[in-house]
Amino acid sequence: MDAVRHGAVHSPEIAQRLAGAGVSAEDVQGVADLARIPVLAKDDLPGLQAADPPFGGMLGVPVASLRRVFRSPGPINDPQGDSEDYWSMATAVRAAGLGADDVVLNTFSYHLTPGGLMLDGGLRAAGCTVIPGGVGNTAAQIEIACAAGATGYSGTPQFLLKLLERARHQGRDLRFARAVVTGAPLPPPLRTRLQDEFAVDVYQAYGTADAGLLGYECEAKDGWHVPRRVVIELLVPGDDRPAADGEAGHVVVTSSNEVYPLVRFGTGDLSGWNREPCCCGRSSPRLVGFLGRVGEGVKVKGMFVHPRELAAALAREPAVARYQAVVTEDDGGQDVLTVRIEAAPGCTLDAPSVDRLGARIREAVKVRTGVEVVGAGTIPEDGSALVDERG
Repeated sequence: MDAVRHGAVHSPEIAQRLAGAGVSAEDVQGVADLARIPVLAKDDLPGLQAADPPFGGMLGVPVASLRRVFRSPGPINDPQGDSEDYWSMATAVRAAGLGADDVVLNTFSYHLTPGGLMLDGGLRAAGCTVIPGGVGNTAAQIEIACAAGATGYSGTPQFLLKLLERARHQGRDLRFARAVVTGAPLPPPLRTRLQDEFAVDVYQAYGTADAGLLGYECEAKDGWHVPRRVVIELLVPGDDRPAADGEAGHVVVTSSNEVYPLVRFGTGDLSGWNREPCCCGRSSPRLVGFLGRVGEGVKVKGMFVHPRELAAALAREPAVARYQAVVTEDDGGQDVLTVRIEAAPGCTLDAPSVDRLGARIREAVKVRTGVEVVGAGTIPEDGSALVDERG
């Protein structure tokens, strides 16, 4: 396969993994042959990059040739090559019916993390005019979207609902006709409400900063079409055998991206295959959607939060005996991250101490976080550092 041959020459990480498995690039002639190569898990990237900065030997070009370098939670460094739609998001944008006549409010972060520019590049490549809203500042985003006559939205579905509800409460008229959403689940009741109550036609996209677009919805909204530029395997966690129909599997990606070649890269996401023909006429394989995670990271408000980031903020704090981060949802479906903390014996966590710890946690995970001091023995000794209690 071209991806393996290119990676073997240009990516020291891929070359080393092939050599360790006793496999040459010429041995890999098709998808079935990929099984001879070990999977590289996304959770291993921080260690690789720390040992060989900035990209752990995975970059296929000189760093100086990149357009941008990002820092994602993990921490993970992400490259952007010198092309307008580096992550190939325009395919998802066009499938959602957005194009040259649309003004789109893009609410992903443009700061350090790549989400904002991932969608920005795809929107611009599809011909859209982009409002770079970024995260937060709901009032200002409503103001500019109304003033510019925005017809489209990109961001998480939960923030879309928040904008629409806030605008209605203010008597403002947001006229989003179509939306491309990603970074958070889209439960069927939320999609129905956005469509029926606010007349927004919502399409899901699925991608990662490492691999770009991996799936997108067409007008049928019956699974995520896999773009032709990548090979996706679904492997059953634990034994890495191919997932059967109706079985959840780990999304593993192979891509011949010249800038950042990937061979059997494990995203940490779970999905399944939708084998039924799609009425849109596309023949590409489809994923059923997001079915959970196999790695330690949990996505909160479109950003991954990792236990190691919590440990970096709290593990050596003498006033903290035990901690646990819990992800829930509020009544509006917005993600809520709360870190529960037990004080160490003889220590008191007063309001200034809690504020200081909260600031340290937010700096580490890059997500707004609440801090709750709980009594001794509340957090199980063998409890996970990060618990997802969302439905």
